[in-house]
Parts: sequence; C-alpha cells; structure tokens
Amino acid sequence: MIQKGPRSARHRAATVVLVFFLMIGSFVAGGISTSSLAAAENPTEFAVFWEAWDLVIAHFVDREKVDFRSMTYGAIEGMLATLGDEGHTAFLSPDAVQQHESSLEGEFEGIGAYVEMRDGQITIVSPIDGSPAEKAGILPGDVILGVDGENVEGRTLNQVIGLIRGPADSEVVLTVRHPDTDESVEIVIIRGRIELESVNWTLIPGSNLAYVQITQFGTKTGQELETALRDIDELRQSGSSVQGLVLDLRNNPGGFLREAIKVGSQFLPRGEIILQEKDASGKVDSYRSRGWGYGRELPLVVLINEGTASAGEITAGALKENNRALLIGETTFGTGTVLNQFNLSDGSAILLGVTNWLTPKGNLIKGQGITPDVMVELPAGVVQLNARRISEIDPAALSDIEDLQLQEAIRQLT
Repeated sequence: MIQKGPRSARHRAATVVLVFFLMIGSFVAGGISTSSLAAAENPTEFAVFWEAWDLVIAHFVDREKVDFRSMTYGAIEGMLATLGDEGHTAFLSPDAVQQHESSLEGEFEGIGAYVEMRDGQITIVSPIDGSPAEKAGILPGDVILGVDGENVEGRTLNQVIGLIRGPADSEVVLTVRHPDTDESVEIVIIRGRIELESVNWTLIPGSNLAYVQITQFGTKTGQELETALRDIDELRQSGSSVQGLVLDLRNNPGGFLREAIKVGSQFLPRGEIILQEKDASGKVDSYRSRGWGYGRELPLVVLINEGTASAGEITAGALKENNRALLIGETTFGTGTVLNQFNLSDGSAILLGVTNWLTPKGNLIKGQGITPDVMVELPAGVVQLNARRISEIDPAALSDIEDLQLQEAIRQLT
C-alpha cells in the first residue's frame, strides 16, 4: 500500500542488497521527526556548489559532455553518500523507480543476480536460481570488472547496475574475476524476464526435515509462507515424519516490513516483539507478533549470511532473541535504517533513512548485523542449495553436500 503525501510516497518495507534487474530493495516508512537541521533551507555552504556549477558551465572544454540531468543526479548521489548509510539511503532515477516497483511484485527484466559492494568492488552475492546469470556461468563471489568492455572501477553500485540492466532478450557482456583466481573472463548474458516466487519449500530427502526458503519479502510473502507451512502441517497431521524445519534467509535482500511481521507471526506466540524502531528523538515503537502461525511447534534452524539484509535481518533477529530458532551461517549485512521513499518532481526518488530499527532486546542492527549462534562459512564459489536442488539430492549423498551451512542445519536438527 502506498500512502501519498504532498511531496512523498511512502512504502512500508525493508531493504538492502541490490539486484541486477534493479531490485534495489524496498523501503520501511516510519514517522518523520522535524529536526533543527531542516531549518537551514539555504545553508551558506551551498553557495560553493553553485560556484563550481557555474565554472563548469562557463569553462569546461568538452561542451557535448555537459549534461544537466547527469550533473544534478550525480550531485544528489554524492550528497547522500556523505550520510554514511551505505547500501540503504540512495537515489533512484525515474527508470530505477519503475523497475524497483515492479521487482517487489516478483517480476522484472535483467540478468537476475544479487550484488553488493565489498571492499570497493562490485561483487556477486548469488545468481538467482534459473536466471540468465546462473545459466551463463556467473558464480557467487565473482567480482565485476567491466560491462560491455567498459571498466567499472571507481563507479558506484547504482552506476554499474545502470550499465547492466536492460530489456529481456538483449545482450550484455560482463568481465568478471571468479573467486580464487587472478584472471578475468568475459561472460555473455542474454537478459530475460524473471519471475520470482518469494517462498519455496521441499522435504529434505533422507531426513525427517522440511526446508523453506524466503528469497525476498515481497507483496505476498506472508501469504505464501502461510500456505507452505500449512501444507507441511497437513503432512504431519496425515502421518508424515516431519520433525524439524530449516528456514533459509540467505541472500534475502529484504522487502516489505509488513511481510516481515507476518513471517515472524508464523513462528512466534502472540505478543512477542519482532522489532523496534527508534527515531532521532529517542522515541521507540515496538512491532509484535500476531501469533496466528503454523510454524510455532516444529524445531527451527535459520540459515543466514552476509547477503541477508533488512527484513531478513529483522526476522532472523526476532527468532534468535525470542529463543525460537538456532541461527547458522555468517553475520548478516547490517542494514539498520527505516527508509521513506520521497518522490521528486521528475519521477526520480530518494530513499532516506529516517529511523533506526532494533532487535527485540534493543540491539542496533545497523553496521552490526545479526550474528549466528553457529558460525559456518562457505568456500568461495560454492553454490548454496535451494528447494529445487535439494529435492533432486540422492538421499544417500545427503552427508556429502558442499553446502556446509545446510549440512550443519540438518545435523543440528537431527
């Protein structure tokens, strides 16, 4: 649901990791408190910007390269970068706004890969299962060096995404360096239309466990999870031996906050705190479980990693601090601001952090992330299993899977 104000459109949502089809994440809308900073409508420091602008207009030699829109957008991006809310507070061009809004509906066009900035390098977190990126040979941990022959060193994440995105059936060539190698390779990818179900599940062969993966917190995630858990519950009622559940939140970039509340409510008793929000004045609001779930009885293990962000971190933190689940994997991304989307007059938008969110026990997620109870790292280039791949495993080979995080989850539950 979008609530429109005189100058902004606000989405209840949570976000972080960016996707090459421009699933730039989503937003959490919170209350906006008026700060004394807002009083400085025309700070004296801003005069220097206009001095620089006028000098460029008057003297820059390559006149054909003077683009007012690009200069303006670049200035906005630079301003937001100084706020230090990396990977969250951001500027969206008009095209990015449109593609972002379609991404949370579960349909988009592009190569289909989760990506983040790591140590100044554009890095693949994971290709989406069945995506053009995966089919072309893109691997977790790949570093993107170039796009269509253009070096991307020094470019921002959004700028590289702008180079890579494009319509279905069009071609893009990525120059990448695979994990644990020094050599670069060129990979040709034909962009496609990607349809992404936010919840997938299967029974784990050779065990008495069910596996549920949440890929993002989209518009129907709560409903899809309820359906999956109801199906698992019906199996149990009909005599199935399901005795434990693995919830996979790895590489989940976030999404709508309301869906995170619904997900938490599937596993937690009514009234348990799922998250807290703290604004600049110190005011704290709590969001509690509604307690109408099908997942409150089975022993639960949650898988997390560096690509788990935003609403994924909210869910993991709530299940951990309410002693509902054991967390296995790696420390999460560390997104911690509640975002409002402010639409600008030309169709572009600013995603601006307006409050911080906290775990049920009041711990700040921003810059810290959620730490697992059992730390298990995956070697670079290892493909994490998902519902489809798990369903194809030979039960006799279950103990030999390369996905050590899933293997540890199975061990803990059995």
